[in-house]
Amino acid sequence: MTATLITPDLAKQVQGSIQSRQSSIEALIKTLVEIESPSGNESGSRRVVDEIAKAANELRCVNSVERIDVREFGQHVVIEAFSTQQESEQIMLVGHTDTVHEIGSLELRPFRVEENKIFGPGIFDMKANCVMAIEVLRTLQELKLAPKYSVTIVLTCDEEVGSQSGWPLIERVAKMRKTRCAFVMEPPALGAKVKTGRKGTGMFSIKVEGKAAHAGLEPEKGASAILELARQTERLHAINHSGTGITLNLGVVRGGTRSNVVAAEAEGEIDVRFSTDSEMRQLQQLFRTIQPIDERTKVFVSGGINRPPLERTSAVIELFETARSVGAMIDFDLGEAQVGGASDGNFIAALGIPVLDGLGINGDGAHANHEHICADDIAIRTTLLTGLIMSV
Repeated sequence: MTATLITPDLAKQVQGSIQSRQSSIEALIKTLVEIESPSGNESGSRRVVDEIAKAANELRCVNSVERIDVREFGQHVVIEAFSTQQESEQIMLVGHTDTVHEIGSLELRPFRVEENKIFGPGIFDMKANCVMAIEVLRTLQELKLAPKYSVTIVLTCDEEVGSQSGWPLIERVAKMRKTRCAFVMEPPALGAKVKTGRKGTGMFSIKVEGKAAHAGLEPEKGASAILELARQTERLHAINHSGTGITLNLGVVRGGTRSNVVAAEAEGEIDVRFSTDSEMRQLQQLFRTIQPIDERTKVFVSGGINRPPLERTSAVIELFETARSVGAMIDFDLGEAQVGGASDGNFIAALGIPVLDGLGINGDGAHANHEHICADDIAIRTTLLTGLIMSV
């Protein structure tokens, strides 16, 4: 098949095809939601992948379905479609099958439809979007549309707990052939906006060793670890007012033994966020050079950066403008946002690959009891992603 470019008439045809399958799409979403798969639940993960692999293997355009075992988590799955022996470039669709909802959540909050809202644990983040990826392939196949590049779907099973095994897989797939771009199917930002920027993230720990003393009899012989930690906290938090994209929060503190003892130990856990590589390096330098304020104490720092930033580059802006033009073809006005939270898209961006994130189906309540998607957005988002693949 010859590659076909999206046009307004074709975009509406794509949307109509998806709308005609609305009930079957919702049925597959229901199937995935009703298989509880919190991070670390091997059986749930495998059962979800069973259903995804079954749906993928029904499609003639799918060349391979690879299932990767992950000890104590379940399985990742990689689906390759529209590839030929001559094909040397690909488009990646990236998502995850794990959720934050523990086993038993479904019994408390069962799958249900209320007017335009479809509720269920993990439906918004992001079981429905796993189905959407399959439906994009189905739409291209049924309408005999050929993308210019092969399409590779990567769905991991440990994203919600840091992608320890998921990220190396994504990196391997991204490097197995030239990756033109990646579309991350995480939920959209508020207002149904795609995400053209994500802050990088890091987690540091700071531990202080002081000197214990009786707080009433001879406090002058002590050096309070808690006081030192408080002073370090004030110094570190000052960076939040520097006018950069850096935010820092010491969110957990521990220390001391009794109220009448000058504290000999204290420690805290610090979350950091940043918008650019230069800000990342600034933070790394800051934590490398921390010195005690009270010289009688010792300060130790551990931890580091766990996700680089997804920056709003010219290539990302180009992808957004393409997506916006596809949306306009079906009378949908697509917006963009830059957000503080990170995703697997951050890792991909660090490889120099343009990434458009937040392409999932609109809804609300990620990780919350009222988690849901909007039923009428299924066709819109699937059309948007289909048109993007055809337009790259």
